Amino acid sequence: MLLGNKRKLGRKIEDMATGEKLKLTENIEDKDLLLYLGLTNDGNPLYIQHDFASQTKFEKPVVPTAMLTGIITSAVSKYLPGPGSYITEQHLKFKKPVFHYATVDFLLEVTEVNVPANEVTVRVEATDENGEMVLEGILVANPPQVLSKLTTEAMDNF
Repeated sequence: MLLGNKRKLGRKIEDMATGEKLKLTENIEDKDLLLYLGLTNDGNPLYIQHDFASQTKFEKPVVPTAMLTGIITSAVSKYLPGPGSYITEQHLKFKKPVFHYATVDFLLEVTEVNVPANEVTVRVEATDENGEMVLEGILVANPPQVLSKLTTEAMDNF
Protein backbone atom coordinates (compact mmCIF):
# COMPACT_ATOMS: atom_id res chain seq x y z
CA MET A 1 0.00 0.00 0.00
CA LEU A 2 1.44 3.35 -1.01
CA LEU A 3 1.03 5.75 1.90
CA GLY A 4 1.60 8.92 -0.07
CA ASN A 5 3.02 10.41 -3.19
CA LYS A 6 6.69 10.11 -3.92
CA ARG A 7 8.46 12.84 -2.04
CA LYS A 8 11.55 14.71 -2.99
CA LEU A 9 14.35 14.22 -0.47
CA GLY A 10 16.32 17.08 1.05
CA ARG A 11 19.90 17.80 0.17
CA LYS A 12 22.61 15.23 0.67
CA ILE A 13 25.64 15.97 2.83
CA GLU A 14 27.80 16.57 -0.25
CA ASP A 15 25.49 19.41 -1.30
CA MET A 16 25.71 21.32 1.99
CA ALA A 17 28.20 23.99 3.06
CA THR A 18 29.21 25.80 6.22
CA GLY A 19 27.60 29.22 6.41
CA GLU A 20 24.27 28.30 4.82
CA LYS A 21 21.42 30.10 6.57
CA LEU A 22 17.68 29.77 6.88
CA LYS A 23 15.49 32.48 8.36
CA LEU A 24 11.83 31.98 9.09
CA THR A 25 9.18 33.91 10.96
CA GLU A 26 6.39 32.33 12.98
CA ASN A 27 3.36 34.09 14.41
CA ILE A 28 2.14 32.21 17.47
CA GLU A 29 -1.66 32.15 17.30
CA ASP A 30 -4.33 30.59 19.53
CA LYS A 31 -5.06 27.87 16.95
CA ASP A 32 -1.40 26.76 17.03
CA LEU A 33 -1.37 26.59 20.83
CA LEU A 34 -4.66 24.70 20.97
CA LEU A 35 -3.45 22.17 18.39
CA TYR A 36 -0.23 21.62 20.34
CA LEU A 37 -2.02 21.26 23.67
CA GLY A 38 -4.57 18.89 22.15
CA LEU A 39 -1.95 16.69 20.52
CA THR A 40 0.23 16.47 23.61
CA ASN A 41 -2.57 16.43 26.20
CA ASP A 42 -0.51 18.99 28.12
CA GLY A 43 -2.82 20.64 30.61
CA ASN A 44 -0.31 23.05 32.16
CA PRO A 45 -2.38 26.08 33.21
CA LEU A 46 0.62 28.35 32.55
CA TYR A 47 0.10 27.76 28.82
CA ILE A 48 -3.59 28.64 28.49
CA GLN A 49 -5.21 29.99 31.66
CA HIS A 50 -4.89 33.75 31.90
CA ASP A 51 -6.15 33.86 35.50
CA PHE A 52 -3.50 31.37 36.64
CA ALA A 53 -0.68 32.92 34.62
CA SER A 54 -1.51 36.38 36.01
CA GLN A 55 -0.52 35.07 39.46
CA THR A 56 2.93 33.95 38.29
CA LYS A 57 6.12 35.87 37.51
CA PHE A 58 5.19 35.61 33.81
CA GLU A 59 1.91 37.52 34.34
CA LYS A 60 0.37 36.04 31.17
CA PRO A 61 0.28 32.64 29.41
CA VAL A 62 3.51 31.46 27.80
CA VAL A 63 4.17 29.35 24.73
CA PRO A 64 5.40 25.83 25.64
CA THR A 65 9.12 25.44 24.96
CA ALA A 66 8.43 22.09 23.30
CA MET A 67 6.27 23.92 20.75
CA LEU A 68 9.21 26.20 19.89
CA THR A 69 11.42 23.13 19.59
CA GLY A 70 8.86 21.67 17.19
CA ILE A 71 9.12 24.74 14.95
CA ILE A 72 12.89 24.18 14.76
CA THR A 73 12.46 20.47 14.07
CA SER A 74 9.98 21.29 11.32
CA ALA A 75 12.46 23.73 9.73
CA VAL A 76 15.09 20.99 9.62
CA SER A 77 12.60 18.51 8.14
CA LYS A 78 11.33 20.93 5.51
CA TYR A 79 14.36 23.01 4.54
CA LEU A 80 17.77 22.51 6.16
CA PRO A 81 18.73 19.81 5.13
CA GLY A 82 15.12 18.95 4.27
CA PRO A 83 12.88 15.89 3.84
CA GLY A 84 14.52 12.64 4.90
CA SER A 85 16.81 14.28 7.47
CA TYR A 86 16.96 13.24 11.10
CA ILE A 87 17.99 15.21 14.21
CA THR A 88 20.37 13.20 16.42
CA GLU A 89 21.26 15.81 19.02
CA GLN A 90 20.04 19.19 20.24
CA HIS A 91 20.98 21.62 22.98
CA LEU A 92 18.63 24.59 23.37
CA LYS A 93 18.58 27.32 25.99
CA PHE A 94 15.32 29.19 26.43
CA LYS A 95 16.51 32.65 27.46
CA LYS A 96 13.14 34.29 28.02
CA PRO A 97 9.50 33.27 27.68
CA VAL A 98 7.54 33.65 24.47
CA PHE A 99 3.98 34.87 24.98
CA HIS A 100 0.80 34.25 23.02
CA TYR A 101 0.50 36.22 19.77
CA ALA A 102 4.28 36.73 19.58
CA THR A 103 6.13 36.94 16.31
CA VAL A 104 9.34 34.92 16.50
CA ASP A 105 12.18 35.08 13.98
CA PHE A 106 14.25 31.89 13.79
CA LEU A 107 17.73 31.83 12.27
CA LEU A 108 19.39 28.49 11.52
CA GLU A 109 22.98 28.44 10.28
CA VAL A 110 25.12 25.47 9.27
CA THR A 111 28.33 25.72 11.30
CA GLU A 112 29.91 22.37 10.45
CA VAL A 113 29.57 19.77 7.71
CA ASN A 114 31.02 16.35 8.54
CA VAL A 115 30.82 14.33 5.32
CA PRO A 116 32.25 11.01 6.67
CA ALA A 117 29.74 10.99 9.55
CA ASN A 118 26.89 12.35 7.38
CA GLU A 119 26.24 15.07 9.98
CA VAL A 120 25.63 18.80 9.86
CA THR A 121 25.80 21.01 12.93
CA VAL A 122 23.31 23.87 12.93
CA ARG A 123 23.33 26.92 15.20
CA VAL A 124 19.85 28.13 16.13
CA GLU A 125 18.77 31.54 17.40
CA ALA A 126 15.32 33.00 17.84
CA THR A 127 14.27 36.56 18.64
CA ASP A 128 10.90 38.02 19.50
CA GLU A 129 9.22 41.03 17.90
CA ASN A 130 11.27 43.32 20.17
CA GLY A 131 14.53 41.85 18.87
CA GLU A 132 15.23 40.11 22.17
CA MET A 133 16.84 36.67 22.10
CA VAL A 134 14.33 34.04 23.29
CA LEU A 135 16.35 30.92 22.53
CA GLU A 136 19.73 29.78 21.28
CA GLY A 137 21.43 26.48 20.77
CA ILE A 138 22.79 23.91 18.40
CA LEU A 139 21.54 20.76 16.81
CA VAL A 140 23.11 17.96 14.82
CA ALA A 141 21.21 16.41 11.94
CA ASN A 142 21.81 13.62 9.46
CA PRO A 143 20.87 14.71 5.93
CA PRO A 144 18.95 12.15 3.87
CA GLN A 145 21.02 9.16 2.89
CA VAL A 146 19.54 6.26 0.98
CA LEU A 147 21.82 3.27 1.47
CA SER A 148 20.04 0.92 -0.91
CA LYS A 149 17.14 1.18 -3.30
CA LEU A 150 13.98 -0.59 -2.19
CA THR A 151 12.76 -3.10 -4.73
CA THR A 152 9.01 -3.32 -4.19
CA GLU A 153 6.65 -0.91 -5.87
CA ALA A 154 4.59 -0.53 -2.72
CA MET A 155 7.56 1.01 -0.95
CA ASP A 156 8.83 3.07 -3.90
CA ASN A 157 8.91 6.46 -2.14
CA PHE A 158 12.55 7.19 -2.95
